[in-house]
Amino acid sequence: MNEEKAPQRNFMTLEFASKSENESFARVTVAAFISQLDPTMDELSDLKTVISEAVTNSIIHGYDSNTEGKVRIHAEIVGDTVTITVEDKGAGIEDLDLARQPLYTSKPELERSGMGFTIMENFMDEFEVSSEPGSGTSIRMKKRIESKKALYN
Repeated sequence: MNEEKAPQRNFMTLEFASKSENESFARVTVAAFISQLDPTMDELSDLKTVISEAVTNSIIHGYDSNTEGKVRIHAEIVGDTVTITVEDKGAGIEDLDLARQPLYTSKPELERSGMGFTIMENFMDEFEVSSEPGSGTSIRMKKRIESKKALYN
């Protein structure tokens, strides 16, 4: 009888103040966690970029500069796939369809490129964003790490 072994599961949760200086902390912490999958340099770079984009969006758009809030990241690895959720309890997004348009930014005075959601969507295998005005935003992203594919096929 050939028993199938369930894929390994691991997870981490990180919560920090919505301060821009914590963006690099979040990026490096999640990258270190994901490193156990032995991603390629390109995969790791893509993952670090999406973490930076998601966290920066939470800090800049979720919370007014005078308001201190929290950003929460949950990362989970199942087999060769990583799922990352970045959440805030900030302002939320009034028009999600508009916010997802390339080059749209609600803060042009900050010289934002308006490409955050587009970058996240293009770098990940799955991308979902949900938001409730006044209650916050949640971004859920999934990526299969190619360098480990052979181990799970």
